[in-house]
Amino acid sequence: MTEIRRAVLTLPGVPLGPDNPLPPLRPLDEMHEVDERAKEDMPLDMARQVGYRPLRSVLPERIRDGYGRDRRPVDLDTIVIENDRLRATVLPGLGGRVASLFHKPTGRELLYRNPVFQPADFALNGAWFSGGIEWNIGATGHTALSCAPLHAARVPAPDGGDMLRLWEWERLRDLPFQVDLWLPEGSDFLYVGVRVRNPHEKPAPTYWWSNIAVPEEHRVLAPADEAWYFAYERTLSRVPVPEHGGVDRTYPLNSEFPADYFYEVEDGRRRWIAALDDAGRGLVQTSTDLLRGRKLFVWGAGTGGRRWQEWLTEPGTGGYSEIQAGLARTQLEHVRLEPEGEFSWLEAYGPLSTDARAVHATDGWSRAVDEVERRLEDALPRADVDAAYEAWRVCADTEPGERLAVGSGWGALEVLRTGWKLTGTPFDESTLGEAQAPWRELLESGAFPEQRRVGPPGPTLVAPPWRDMLETAPARPQSEYHLGIAQWHAGDRAQAVRSWERGLELAPSLWPFLRCLAVADAADGHTERAADRYAEAFDDLCAERRDDGEPWRAACGALGRESIGALLAAGRVAVARGVWDRLHPATRERGCFRLIEAELLCAEGELDAARAIFDAGFEVPDLREGAETLGEVWSKTAPPGTPLPPRYDFRMRPGSTPQ
Repeated sequence: MTEIRRAVLTLPGVPLGPDNPLPPLRPLDEMHEVDERAKEDMPLDMARQVGYRPLRSVLPERIRDGYGRDRRPVDLDTIVIENDRLRATVLPGLGGRVASLFHKPTGRELLYRNPVFQPADFALNGAWFSGGIEWNIGATGHTALSCAPLHAARVPAPDGGDMLRLWEWERLRDLPFQVDLWLPEGSDFLYVGVRVRNPHEKPAPTYWWSNIAVPEEHRVLAPADEAWYFAYERTLSRVPVPEHGGVDRTYPLNSEFPADYFYEVEDGRRRWIAALDDAGRGLVQTSTDLLRGRKLFVWGAGTGGRRWQEWLTEPGTGGYSEIQAGLARTQLEHVRLEPEGEFSWLEAYGPLSTDARAVHATDGWSRAVDEVERRLEDALPRADVDAAYEAWRVCADTEPGERLAVGSGWGALEVLRTGWKLTGTPFDESTLGEAQAPWRELLESGAFPEQRRVGPPGPTLVAPPWRDMLETAPARPQSEYHLGIAQWHAGDRAQAVRSWERGLELAPSLWPFLRCLAVADAADGHTERAADRYAEAFDDLCAERRDDGEPWRAACGALGRESIGALLAAGRVAVARGVWDRLHPATRERGCFRLIEAELLCAEGELDAARAIFDAGFEVPDLREGAETLGEVWSKTAPPGTPLPPRYDFRMRPGSTPQ
C-alpha cells in the first residue's frame, strides 16, 4: 500500500530572508509580452486569451528578495509518498514542489533534482528555485507561491489507500486550488488531480502550468508538428517541429539562447510530453484533455544560458531543461473561469522505455512520436487516465484528515469575510496570524488599527471588497496608507495620491507615505520631485529606526536601493552618496549593493574605482531574469572592446549585453 510520511531533506542552501517591506507599486516586470500586432497571426481564441486581463501588478504579494548566496546546510521539511515502484518527495513549505520522483525498479531519478536550494529572482514576486515539478498558478510566469508554504493533509485516495492533498489561496487572482497526489499500489505512475475554483460572482482569468525539470541532454518529444516560438526578444512566431532554422530544436543543447517552444497539439490527440535519454529512457507526462498545452523551455548552449545554469545549481552538476503542461496553448494566455465554476483535470508522471533508434531517428519525426505514443499506451492507456480522473473527482471534496503542513492564513480571512464553504479545502480560522490580524479587525469593527509598535507597515489587501472597507473606515494614517495602495492597484492614481497626502498630514511615521508619493511622481515623469521625496523618506526612516534588527535593515536596504536610483536619475549624485553612507555596513556588502556602488562611482567619474569592484568580484543574488544591468554598468567602466567577463555574462538574447 502507499505510504505517506514526513521527512527532512538536507541540502546546501540559503535562508529565504525577510520579504521586502515596500509595497510593489511599479508595473510587473514580466518577460512574456508581445506586441499587439503579433495577435494578427494567432488563432482567434488564442488572441482573445492573450489579451484577457494580463497581470499588471504583484499586489497584494510582497517581493521576496532577502536571500543571499552564501550556502550552508539547510533542512527542508518534506512529505514522502511511496509505493513499491515510485518514491515522490514533496516540499510543502516551498510551493508543494515535487523535488524528486525516483523509480525504484530501475534505480533512476526521473526528474532533474537540484543538488542545492538556491533562490533566484524568477518568480512573479522574486524568490524561485529550479528543479523538480512545480505548480504554477496565478498569471504568466513562475507563481508567487514558489517559495511559500501550502496546507497539506492526508486524504483517502480513490483506490482506498492514502493520497496527499496540497491546497492554498492564490492571492493574485483570489482563487483557491488543490493538488492531490497519490500512487496506486503497483503503479509506475504518480497521479496528480488538480482543481482550481472560482467562488466569486464574476469570471476570473486563470493560469496553470505544471513545470517539470529534466536533464537537458534528453530529447523532448510531443505530438505536434508545429510550435509557437517565443524568445527573449519578445517575439512570437509559428515554427515547424522538430527543425527550426536548420537545427533540430528538440535537443535542448542545439539552441544558443534561452527560448520557449509551445507545441501545437491537435484537438482530439492524446496530451503528453516526454524527455528521453540516448537509450530511449526517461520521463513521460500525460493528462486528461483539459490540460491542452505542452511546452519545452531551453537554456541553450550559449554563454548566458550556461551561466544561468551554474547560477541556479552547482557548476559541474549538469544542466536541465523544462517540459511543461498548461491550460492554454501558450503562457501568454489566461483562460476565463466562469463565476462559481471550476477547472479540474488529472496528470500522470512516470518512466518510459522506448526503442532508442526510433526516438532518435534522423529520418522522421513522426516515427519518433509514434514510438513514444505506442509505448505510452502500453504503459498507461489513455482510457485508464480518464477513468482515474473520474474516480478522483469522487474524492475531490473529501475533507482532509491528518494535517501534515500549514500554509498561510489569507484563505481563512477570505472565508471569514464571505462565509464560503469550500469542501475539501478548509481554510481554518486557526491559521489566521499576525499578518491577518489588522484586516480581521477592519472586517469586524469597520476600523483599521494603528500600529502598536513603530516599524514598517504590514502587507496590504487590494481586492475590491477590502478597498471598499478601507474607504468607509475612519481616516487614520494606516487606513489612508493601505487605501492609497489599493486605489493605486485599481488604477485610480489620483485618489491614491490624495489618500497618501491625507495620511502624511496625520502620520507619526512619514517615510512610508513619502516613498509611495515618490513612486507616483516617478511614474508621472516628475523626476526631480521623486528624488526630493525619496531623499526625505530616507532621512525620516533613518531618524525613526530603533535598532539594526532584521525588519529595520530590510526597510533601510529596500528604501535606500530605490532612493539611490531615483537620485542618480535626477543627477543628485552627492545626495545619493549620502544615502549610501548611511546604509548598514552589512547591507553595503551585499552583491546588489556592490553593483549600486559601481553605478554611484561611475556617476562620480571614478571609473577606475568602479572597475575595481568588478575586478574584485561580486554576485547579485536577486539578479532578475532577463536583466542587463551588469553589462550596462560594465560597459561604462571597461575600455572599448573589452569583453564582459564570463562570471557577469547572463545574456538571454542576441546582442543584449554591450561588449
